[in-house]
Amino acid sequence: MRVPLTGMEGAELAEAAGFDRGFRALQVFRWIARGAESFADMSDLPLPERERLERDFGPLYGTRVDASLEDGDGTVKLRVRLADGAAVECVLLTDIEGRMTACISTQVGCPMACAFCKTGTLGFLRNLEACEIVEQYLHLAKRYGRPSNLVFMGMGEPLLNLEAVRKSIAVLSSPDGFDLSYRKITISTCGIVPGIRELAANGPHVRLAVSLTAADDTLRSELMPVNKRWPLAELRAALLDYQKATGDRITLEAALMGDRNCGPGEAEKLARFIGRMKAQVNLIPWNPVDGLPFKEPTRAQVEAMERRLEELGVTVNRRMKRGRGVSGACGQLGDTGEVSPKRRAADVREGD
Repeated sequence: MRVPLTGMEGAELAEAAGFDRGFRALQVFRWIARGAESFADMSDLPLPERERLERDFGPLYGTRVDASLEDGDGTVKLRVRLADGAAVECVLLTDIEGRMTACISTQVGCPMACAFCKTGTLGFLRNLEACEIVEQYLHLAKRYGRPSNLVFMGMGEPLLNLEAVRKSIAVLSSPDGFDLSYRKITISTCGIVPGIRELAANGPHVRLAVSLTAADDTLRSELMPVNKRWPLAELRAALLDYQKATGDRITLEAALMGDRNCGPGEAEKLARFIGRMKAQVNLIPWNPVDGLPFKEPTRAQVEAMERRLEELGVTVNRRMKRGRGVSGACGQLGDTGEVSPKRRAADVREGD
């Protein structure tokens, strides 16, 4: 079976679909963006073309939703089954003003093995194709309306699958279809320095978020093995280069774990790491994961961290607890239970 057309645009789509007229590819692209279920839905294509596409490509989508969970706070989590039988999860978050954000996966599992993250316990199976990334957004949009914001913050490390992420961003930002603004798209990384530098040099210049968690090399290396390869000084230099290239503020995510990284000195270390960087810190109380040796911070610990950062002149946002009822909160994705561990953080090399 051929690769689904859902991850293509323009000349690539025209070539893959065998169109001798470019506007036919544009018609198909627009139908995909509108949420067409099949080639038969594309009513402005001649019937012979629809039949040919159905014959050559089979189903329009290469993935399907086989589980949907809805939390009382409005969070939705879908389990998306891939053509090879593996599965990933994506999440739809709705804020108090009704804005919807799609949280999309980029890998089956994750090789980074962050100690506090459920996905990190699953190991790594493979990268997703661009069509598998785009279809997560489509599945959410068809069921709940089109999200206005997109974050690559689901299962996996986006900067270890940058080619497919770039391609999916090109599809989802195209004014001929989905038309998502770069300012509404965020790539979240655990700190892959070569990937950050590649983004700075060659784009796309979307929003950048970094899971920092701790601004102390010893503690961060314990919680996030990526820090052993690219410690804080190298990460900070790469972030400053990205900011110089884009002019955008960097978001630093800090998952707070009780008695681990929200003590009196942690705010000072974080403020020193930021320095003159234009950054916002998102404080995220750790979301419980069975079997992991951490505990939630107390409300007093979170408030003390927030207060001290503000005193130090840092812009702070305390993230609300959303999606816990469906294990869809930050660090909880991975209930599929079907990811075979193939590589761990120690096997991730520069240039992967």
